[in-house]
Amino acid sequence: MKGIEEVLLEIEKLRSELYRLINSKGNLMDKDVVKVSQELDRVLNEYRKLIKNSIDNE
Repeated sequence: MKGIEEVLLEIEKLRSELYRLINSKGNLMDKDVVKVSQELDRVLNEYRKLIKNSIDNE
């Protein structure tokens, strides 16, 4: 499993890519925008689980 810092870097990378795609495509329903958005959701869920596990293990 990835560490918190690694996941945070991936989140920032995906956010930047999502902003770039939204600006270039101009359509939130574009397949590339949706794909990156879904990937960002997946990574955010992974981050949430890491944080929860970190808190539970304290």
